[in-house]
Amino acid sequence: MKPKEDLNPLLLLLFHVAVWLYSILAFLPSYLFGSVSESDAGLGSEQERARRLKAQSVTGNPAGPYRAIGATKRLVSSLHPGADTLDKVFEYASRRFPDRDCLGTREVIKEEDERQANGKVFKKVILGQYRWLSYAETHRAATRFGTGLAALGQKAHNNMAIFCETRAEWVIAAQGCFMQNFPLVTLYSTLGGPAIVHALNETEVTKIITSRELLETRLKLILLEVPRLQDIIVVDDTPTKWPGYPRGISVHNMAAIQELGTKPDTGPSDGNRPVPSDIAVIMYTSGSTGIPKGVMISHSNIIAGITGMAERIANLGETDTYIGYLPLAHVLELSAELVCVAHGCRIGYSSPLTLADQSTKIKKGSQGDTSVLQPTLMAAVPEIMDRIYKNVMSKLEEMSSPQRTLFTLAFNYKLEQLSKGHRTPLCDKFVFKKVRSLLGGKIRVLLSGGAPLSATTQRFMNVCFCCPVGQGYGLTETCGAGTISEMWDYSTGRVGGPLVCSEIKLKDWVEGVYRSTDTPNPRGEILIGGPNVTMGYYKNKANNQDFFVDDNGQRWFCTGDIGEMHPDGCLKIIDRKKDLVKLQAGEYVSLGKVESMLKNCPLIDNICAYANSDETYVIGFVVPNQKTLLLLAEQYCIRGSMEELCNNRAMEDVVLQVITDAALSAQLERFEIPRKIRLSPEPWTPETGLVTDAFKLKRQQLKSKYQDDIERMYGAK
Repeated sequence: MKPKEDLNPLLLLLFHVAVWLYSILAFLPSYLFGSVSESDAGLGSEQERARRLKAQSVTGNPAGPYRAIGATKRLVSSLHPGADTLDKVFEYASRRFPDRDCLGTREVIKEEDERQANGKVFKKVILGQYRWLSYAETHRAATRFGTGLAALGQKAHNNMAIFCETRAEWVIAAQGCFMQNFPLVTLYSTLGGPAIVHALNETEVTKIITSRELLETRLKLILLEVPRLQDIIVVDDTPTKWPGYPRGISVHNMAAIQELGTKPDTGPSDGNRPVPSDIAVIMYTSGSTGIPKGVMISHSNIIAGITGMAERIANLGETDTYIGYLPLAHVLELSAELVCVAHGCRIGYSSPLTLADQSTKIKKGSQGDTSVLQPTLMAAVPEIMDRIYKNVMSKLEEMSSPQRTLFTLAFNYKLEQLSKGHRTPLCDKFVFKKVRSLLGGKIRVLLSGGAPLSATTQRFMNVCFCCPVGQGYGLTETCGAGTISEMWDYSTGRVGGPLVCSEIKLKDWVEGVYRSTDTPNPRGEILIGGPNVTMGYYKNKANNQDFFVDDNGQRWFCTGDIGEMHPDGCLKIIDRKKDLVKLQAGEYVSLGKVESMLKNCPLIDNICAYANSDETYVIGFVVPNQKTLLLLAEQYCIRGSMEELCNNRAMEDVVLQVITDAALSAQLERFEIPRKIRLSPEPWTPETGLVTDAFKLKRQQLKSKYQDDIERMYGAK
């Protein structure tokens, strides 16, 4: 972040003098308080810990396998002795933390419609405080729900589906299913009708858990296409009667099922308890590359994965509060919440529409969820962090020149101190406190996953939110576990070393010219092995070739991602096999790399790069930032609404020039820079079917949507 150069030199000198004085003042509390805690811990300074070796090849071969330094002899697969299934992990937590808050939900005080200037009506809410269930109460509710399902006729080993938003009832229902050994089929709440029908019919479920809203707006429309479905359990308390559903389908409220589970003759049967190798979850992917696939995940897979994740979060315990708002049908959110439950943390529920004070569903003047909950732990996908970064940068541009310069000097100063392993308590308090309050003011660890996080956004989050960003790498097929960066490692562009539950190999990919013998660092396709590697795809043998078992009986998964292993044992994701396109002239273009480099441009909210092997150049589909686009249009005297501007060829040319300048600044090669673009006035959300719930691009769907534009940009018409 560079300071503005339009200040009076004398004023700029005064700022530098202030920073010099500040450095002295900031050093004393950092030295007195920071060094004491570090020496007490006996771990050395954060800088020393960041530099130490994280992983090494256990064979000495540059291809690996690489293991964490703490797991070179044996991979770790369990959290607590004897807790080898998910029901036992929850039982352990409920015994150890019976009175501790477990799951929290905000009370809805008022809902009202608010008409916007453009005539659209948005529903706004005023929410109260969080109401909590203790660990003992949550365990009791889950037990009753599980036994109630058994009384309703659900049998052990028979699949049970859940199609529901992220909320406390999701976790209660899941834990009830784990206790009774009902494999849980998880579906994203944003999946389209055909994908839902495919998953429900493939898994042959007879019962599904859902919410009132999803039942009435999504599920009800496809019931006749799921002939085996018999029972629908709605997690909401009202209404209690559900007329108008097809014959043979019964609709029940969750409370009624729990009541059924309290009857003396419906108690839990020990004969139904799962064993570690039993399937806990069949997790359907978001379908970014086609029809969603169901990943079979055993109890032991999940426990191994969360064991590895927990090891990377320092001082995790019952004083922590986690905010849950990402889809629980996504492996990142489910794993994060299971990690928290296993350690006695409390989980407060939210949604992207109510997360912060400025969120779209929060009534102006009332508080968003982070302000009320003040979480200490949070998981986020890069798309959300990119939005936060761009919003703050937009506010920064509205400040006066002296204010901008002060912020920039403080930012650069803190960035320098972080690289040295030093803290900046005064700077945190007086400069970044307001930014930090956007997420409640108490976040101590941010976990990023689901997609690569840009270096610019990561540095911004590190500095302005005064906490480490643990960037991780994993897939549904590996229970979300693979690598996570250590909390004191502030390097960017890397995803950390292997977790203690997994190991990594690099497999040569000759076509892409990536080999383990490359210098200065070995490169290749990333293979992840360990007890966290799942059991394969449900009824989908054709795709199971990506899984294999080695001579030692260990399972491995071929990720399709290309990685580079650094000398300290940290992994960097540098490419993806499916994203690599060979242009007509022979140059290879990594579409993901192009998108990642350009998304930091303030004008771009989202971008999809596209290339055809029969053509000589790259094109792109761009969702512009509305505010920035309107300012740019005004600057070039181009008038019109957002939709009119996006369909204006002159505006396309102006935006293309901005993108080209940003690409050159990011040091992209000329052949990697989009030569033509199509602007989209509508954002790409999971509801549009163009991105997944983790905001990964659905390239095939985007190609179909913009097929006419592709032909135009490549000159066919």
